[in-house]
Formats: sequence, C-alpha cells, structure tokens
Amino acid sequence: MAPRKTATVSSRKTAAKPAAKASNGGPVADFDRNEELKAYREMLLIRRFEEKAGQLYGMGFIGGFCHLYIGQEAVVVGMQMAQKDGDQVITAYRDHGHMLATGMEARGVMAELTGRRSGYSHGKGGSMHMFSKEKHFYGGHGIVGAQVSLGTGLAFANRYRGNDSVSIAYFGDGAANQGQVYESFNMAALWKLPIVYIVENNRYAMGTSTARATAQSNYSLRGSGFGIPGIQVDGMDVRAVKAAADEALEHCRSGKGPIILEMLTYRYRGHSMSDPAKYRSKDEVQKMRSEHDPIEQVKARLVEKGWASEDDLKAIDKDVRDIVADSADFAQADPEPDVSELYTDILL
Repeated sequence: MAPRKTATVSSRKTAAKPAAKASNGGPVADFDRNEELKAYREMLLIRRFEEKAGQLYGMGFIGGFCHLYIGQEAVVVGMQMAQKDGDQVITAYRDHGHMLATGMEARGVMAELTGRRSGYSHGKGGSMHMFSKEKHFYGGHGIVGAQVSLGTGLAFANRYRGNDSVSIAYFGDGAANQGQVYESFNMAALWKLPIVYIVENNRYAMGTSTARATAQSNYSLRGSGFGIPGIQVDGMDVRAVKAAADEALEHCRSGKGPIILEMLTYRYRGHSMSDPAKYRSKDEVQKMRSEHDPIEQVKARLVEKGWASEDDLKAIDKDVRDIVADSADFAQADPEPDVSELYTDILL
C-alpha cells in the first residue's frame, strides 16, 4: 500500500486544530457522542464478562482451557463498528470478546463456558469452540492458525457467490509463524479474495516475547511477498481501529483482494488461566493499564467533552455488571447436556 500523503495547509491567523492521531501516528476515526458511548459500553461488557469468567474458572465452574481477552477489547469492537451485516468473523481460542462484539448473547456464551445445554454449542464446545450462524461467527478454533485457512475459505465462498461480504480472520502473533498462514496468503492474493487478516499482536506468543520468536516483528509486512498490503494500527485506541477497519473493508469490497491489519495491543492476563505470566514484570503490565487502557481512553474523552458525567458512566457500568451477573446465574442454573448428546453432531 502506498504511504499516505501529508496535506499541506496554508498559514492563517487562526490555525486549525490539529487532527487527532493514534499513539503510533496513524489516523483515528472522528467519533460522535453516540459512537463513543457505544464503544465504551461494548468494550466494558467484554471486560466485565471476562472478569466474571475468570472468577468462575477459579471456582471450578469452567473447566479445560480459558483464554481471556482483557486489554484487547478495542480491536474487536473497533472492527465490528465498521462491519456490515453479512461480514463473517473467525478467530482463535481467545474468542469470548469476539462473540460478544458480534452480538451473541452473554447468557449463551457463559452457558457454553460452563458446559451447559443452553450454550451456543450445547455445552460440548466450551471456551474454544462456539459458533453462531445467525451472527456470522464461525468460531473459536483451538488449532493454532487453523482459522486463517478457514477464514480464507469463507472469503473464497463470498467471491464465488458474488456477494459483497468480507471475511475477517483474527490470529495472534504466535500463529503468524504457522506455515498454513502463508499458504492462505498466497491463495487469497492469487484470487483476490475479500478477506481482512488481523494479527492481534499482544507481544507474547504464549510466554515468548515476539522479539525472541520472529525475524520480522512488523507483522503488517508479512504479506509483502504476495503483494498483500498491510497497516500497523494502535490496537489500544478504538478510534484507530475503526479508521483502519474502514480502509481495509473498502479495500476488500472494491475487489482489490486481501489486506493485513496488525493490531498493536496487549493482554493484561496470562496466556490462559493456567499461566502465571512470570515472563514479564508487573511494572510493564501496570504501565500499559495506566497509559494505554482502551476503556479508560474512551471514558476520559467522554468526560472531557462533556458527553457523559461520572454518574452516567457508573450507570452504564452497573447495567453491564447486571447483564454479566445474570449470565453467570443463568449458566450455573442451566442443566448439563443429556448423555445422549455424546452421539449428536458427530461425522463418521
């Protein structure tokens, strides 16, 4: 992708207010009050839901693996704000935030996490494997990098059918080193498939820093050998994500083929609930929380612009907490799947 041009403005007595920019210098979307409030609420729902999921895991209500999305909320919320109905989403195992952002019900997600029959996969998929055809959400995949190939297949289906939908495939910096990712890049570029590849670069592939695991740490350049353009995005600023999403989706819908968005983000918790995250310092995590938290950034703008008071924001938080508490109560009260479910949804 050609570098963006910088416009020159003639000097006047009253200088125009400089346009807002992301922390990495990239553009940000100009949100109005409703968009800021929507972003705040959606990110807060994910944050509170994941906090509750962590509590339930510690209490033994959630078994198996559980990977929390706390800290990365701006990525999926900003992307979803730019998408239109019919666009498909597919991701890896850190997926609860993606589910909620697509509009999947908190009750159904929490019920699946706890292995109950009202869950999106009837209690048989758990944290990693939930789907919603109605919300165009195609998982939740436990095999590292598998969703990239599957997402490319969704894009191929869109191209074959001649519709206007775009496939959005999320994967992490660790999965970016998988061979099938580059096989997918090759096919997507060859056939100009409408897909946005999103690398959620949270700096650590499980417990290994990207600096120690990759020779090319700028993941937005990973498609250059196939002619796939890329953009590096401040993934902690929902406005920056929305601006990049608008550009990427337009690129795909106009028939130009795939594009890569590298979201520079950060997870506050360990890789999974079993990870004590001793490979990084508490100071590092606290610095990200205090200086770059995606939710606090929106909150500060809402208050500064007079678009919401502290009481207004507390009311939103209470409403979100009530939704999450209700989902936890519902999940714990919901029955487990019948034993006969062991023999359903099986391909022989």
